[in-house]
Amino acid sequence: MIYFSQHEQFERSGASGDAPWLRSLRKEGLKRFGEVGFPTTRDEGWRSTNVAALAKVPFKLAPAGGNGLTAGALGHYLFGEMACCNLIFVNGRFSKTLSSLHEPPAGVKVGSLAAALQTDGAVIESHLGQYARWQSSAFTALNTAFIADGAFVYIPDRAVIQQVIHLVYVSTAPHGATMSHPRNLILVGSESQVRLVESYVGLRDDVYFTNAVTEIAAGDNSMIEHYKLQRESEQCYHVATMQTQLGASSALSAHTVLLGGSLVRNDTEVVLNGEGADCSLSGLYVTRGTQHMDNHTSIDHAEPHCNSRQLYKGVLDDRSSGVFTGRIIVRPDAQKTDARQSNRNLLLSDNAVVDSKPQLEIHANDVKCTHGATIGKLDEEALFYLRSRGLSEPCARTLLTYAFASEVVNMMKIKPMQCQIDLVLLNRLAREGKTGEAS
Repeated sequence: MIYFSQHEQFERSGASGDAPWLRSLRKEGLKRFGEVGFPTTRDEGWRSTNVAALAKVPFKLAPAGGNGLTAGALGHYLFGEMACCNLIFVNGRFSKTLSSLHEPPAGVKVGSLAAALQTDGAVIESHLGQYARWQSSAFTALNTAFIADGAFVYIPDRAVIQQVIHLVYVSTAPHGATMSHPRNLILVGSESQVRLVESYVGLRDDVYFTNAVTEIAAGDNSMIEHYKLQRESEQCYHVATMQTQLGASSALSAHTVLLGGSLVRNDTEVVLNGEGADCSLSGLYVTRGTQHMDNHTSIDHAEPHCNSRQLYKGVLDDRSSGVFTGRIIVRPDAQKTDARQSNRNLLLSDNAVVDSKPQLEIHANDVKCTHGATIGKLDEEALFYLRSRGLSEPCARTLLTYAFASEVVNMMKIKPMQCQIDLVLLNRLAREGKTGEAS
């Protein structure tokens, strides 16, 4: 298998000089990937997503270097004049020249994982690979085998970070199909607050494979806002896992917008590991052509008095397809759990399909849990109303589609980012000829 030969090359390129514990972790990840291989549609979690096309591509590790990338080319993906700490990664490797790192408050560490492995190895060793389940996920195991770089964010106790930490992953593959395996480790101390954005972008319509893993550990009474924006090449493959452990009375709000990619799998897993923890997830996936996007969520209520909310929306056109699988687990001791989950899908074409599978697994008896899913088309009565007020049919359809999608976008509290996504959505609808002009 090409991944084993690529791993040998990876080791020869310098990874063999890393700490013994890291080399051991990589070897365990590679061994596990060799044992399980790529998932197939016979695997329960992958019944609706076929990765055979991905498995056939002979991806090679993306070379180090910026491929001539300049800061000006990234302007559309940053947040303008808003004060941010921008960490730029090109093909999974940190670029100091493209990044803008502001002096962090005392005790706060924001930077490259590769560099932090040299300075904070003991801290990283105690957390890296402890949350993301590489033993049960082929793609997480593959990422673990190739751990090299990504973001390391350490927030000590009682620290409130005012600036947004923006992690930008740029992929380029001008000379053939490449792969990158970004690994992010986010450690947030007790009573601390932070806002993070992960952006995955492609400047060209290249074929490449992004396989990202983010591990987050949140201390008691902490607050985390996390955003993910995926705007990669529509020929790329994107697989990502975010695994979060929440302490007592901590809160996570995580919002995802997926727009690019030929095949996308996005896994979000949260363990409410302390009493009174709170979790809010939202997601928007917009597909066209033959794109396929698969969202999996798992919210594990391990302790009592915890709340979780989920709202995922899909807008699907042409012959594209989508999947939502949302699992809520309530452990036997997790009494007084309050969990709600909703998945709503809008089909703009008769050929678009979506598979929605909300799931509840309840082992406690004093809980409030609800889930639901809807799949439908635009409301004909609403279309008629708008057209009777002078709007053309394309314009009316665009307005209703945008209104459906904007509920998720409006949950984003970073205004420049919210405006940016609004523009991307409107431009996308306009290019597809759905805006029209008022008659």
